[in-house]
Amino acid sequence: MKGIIFDIQRASFHDGPGIRTSVFMKGCPLNCVWCHNPESIAFHPQLMYLPERCIGCAECAAACKNGAHGSDANGLKYFDRTLCDNCGSCASVCAAGAIRTAGKEMETDEVLNEVLKDKLFYINSGGGVTLTGGEPMAQFEFSMELLQKCKAAGLHTCMETCGYCDTADIHSVKTFTDLFLFDYKDTAAESHTKFTGADNEIILKNLDSILKAGANVILRCPLIHGVNDTMEHMEGIAALLSNHPDLKGFEIMPYHNLGTSKAKQLGTEGFSADIKNTGPDIKRGWTETLRKLAKTRAARLLIG
Repeated sequence: MKGIIFDIQRASFHDGPGIRTSVFMKGCPLNCVWCHNPESIAFHPQLMYLPERCIGCAECAAACKNGAHGSDANGLKYFDRTLCDNCGSCASVCAAGAIRTAGKEMETDEVLNEVLKDKLFYINSGGGVTLTGGEPMAQFEFSMELLQKCKAAGLHTCMETCGYCDTADIHSVKTFTDLFLFDYKDTAAESHTKFTGADNEIILKNLDSILKAGANVILRCPLIHGVNDTMEHMEGIAALLSNHPDLKGFEIMPYHNLGTSKAKQLGTEGFSADIKNTGPDIKRGWTETLRKLAKTRAARLLIG
């Protein structure tokens, strides 16, 4: 089984318990305007271009069969994305690292071999492997096979998911997933659709369904200024905490604009240019509000 992976990050500490290896899978059914991994959204490999690293060697122009790379009359380097088919020939010859490919095909055994390099660290720290992205459920068959192989190798498994997927599929992977890190982006259906490209009905259905089936779930709540930093959304989170006593915890995830520079490299800059970083004081204020709304349960379940 083959899938498209854009990164494998070893020694990860924020995607589940212990020391972990995070496998970043390409492709997502949502298109969140604040996405910090914009290279994960498309379902195909993409070129990322950093012109400040270019040394003017012109190897990319020689390698490109479509003429997407070249120099203008003033000798200035250009990259015409309208002529690019993402073949990656230019990236393979760019010694300066000005061009790189986000996403490559890998077999499940290839990924597993990378993950197993740190098995000793997982054993000593209670860590394991986390499938993230992008959206792992968007590559369901690949994720299923990889999770099965990870469990057969004795690894603890996590999946970070937006929950926008087929209900039967997420129940299938539940058998091989020790912990779900489940994103809860917005309570208001209209706002959710506006800022992510889809409503939240199936997401809430899937969250309810896997919790009733006994899945271990931590709720992850991104806090985005001007989008979901509202009392309505905090009340929605509090209601979920009250209605789902089996939740293992919840996290408030402050927005950071690290995705903006990556969007620029992809040629999609401006997708989150107007969104400000969520500072610690803002996070602290909404956390206190949430604690009051959900009373002692919110304090007990809050992570971080």
